[in-house]
Amino acid sequence: MAAPSSGKTTVPLRNKAQMIDYLAKGEKPIEDWRIGTEHEKIGFCNAKLLPLPYDGPCSIKAMLEGLQRFDWQPVEEKGKLIALKRDGGSVSLEPGGQLELSGAPLEHVHQTCAEVTRHLREVKEVADEIGAGFLSLGFRPDTKLEDVPIMPKGRYQIMRDYMQKVDTHGREMMFRTCTVQTNLDFSSESDMVKKFRVSLALQPLATALFANSPFKEGKLNGYKSYRSRVWLNTDKDRTGMLPFVFDEGFGYEQYVDYALDVPMYFVYRNGEYLNAAGKSFRDFLDGTLDVVPGEVATLSDFEDHLSTIFPEVRLKQFLEMRGADTGPWDELCALPAFWVGLLYNNSALDAAWDYVKDWTQQERQQMRVDVPKQGFQTEIRGKTFQEMAKDILEISRAGLNARAKMNSHGENETVFLQELDRMAMTGQSNADRLIDLFNGAWDGDITRTYKECIF
Repeated sequence: MAAPSSGKTTVPLRNKAQMIDYLAKGEKPIEDWRIGTEHEKIGFCNAKLLPLPYDGPCSIKAMLEGLQRFDWQPVEEKGKLIALKRDGGSVSLEPGGQLELSGAPLEHVHQTCAEVTRHLREVKEVADEIGAGFLSLGFRPDTKLEDVPIMPKGRYQIMRDYMQKVDTHGREMMFRTCTVQTNLDFSSESDMVKKFRVSLALQPLATALFANSPFKEGKLNGYKSYRSRVWLNTDKDRTGMLPFVFDEGFGYEQYVDYALDVPMYFVYRNGEYLNAAGKSFRDFLDGTLDVVPGEVATLSDFEDHLSTIFPEVRLKQFLEMRGADTGPWDELCALPAFWVGLLYNNSALDAAWDYVKDWTQQERQQMRVDVPKQGFQTEIRGKTFQEMAKDILEISRAGLNARAKMNSHGENETVFLQELDRMAMTGQSNADRLIDLFNGAWDGDITRTYKECIF
């Protein structure tokens, strides 16, 4: 999760137009579109295969300290090292010590993959020295919730306490899940709307393609993407498929209206997270929020609030694709390629919209409910997701071919779709493969994940 933005913009919010204008300022000409990729990974100590604590010789703090040799600059909260920054990117902590790379905005997927490769090489060097490793899975395979350490970031304690009040799986999401995300740009409000609708409709397909969390507490959990299943019962006020995005007239204003109705988590002031969980941002706008009596929200407070909303696709000054489990190196490169092919070429975007535009709200929601368990066998109108994956990958491939972004070997970005093509042809996601291994060669030994599912 992003560091708080509060304090950067102290101009008070006097009307909704300021928030609408904030989103609109994300518009960029096509030549300035960039790709941002984020991925998380689950750390453990080799000695006993236990989660990385914050402190100690084999710890998160030791990782962050060790990574500074690669010119990462430290970020602290109340004297605790909680993140690193370098060249437009950052390394940060999720609530249960998941280590996240938030990549810099880059021009093409070749650069993204080089960034991921460099980061994983740096992580491995430090991890090897301190006796640690990192799992490339979307959910912790064996650690119980109560055994996962909480990281020393103020917002996480507020979230942790609030999560158990609003639904059943919020703490699971915080402490045991891992994702890979892609952040993409738009040129206008109409471009944003079309990209939002296409990516939201196809997010369940991305969940199937990148399903990689079939284990829980040492056993098969009955799902292909248990991470995705957890999100179904995390907090309905701030998650889900956002049916209003498909309403006629949807745009920046309607998203602002939605965001204002999402309950708050916190207000950040003078280095402190003030607990505002469940309170109304509209009261903050009116200066009647009891946590900071008499204060009116600023644009930075609105930025912070947007970062606490977790739908399957999220709008800030870019669009975030949020439906995928984290996975092995090649899948970290495949996710941005998949979405860039669909969304960064007008012909591909039109073709993808034609594919999904007459799906109903009920159909989109049913796919979202079915896919965590069924994966490629999820259906819409008699067509399986395996069949749909072939169709959509062809559209993505056409978009990437049209972009013609080449590497030094003369290959364009379609090279990163190869693993997804294999999955679509065989109907076997990474989760399906792991289930077969667990039932077969591994003979039910979950510790094999610590040898075969690492970065």
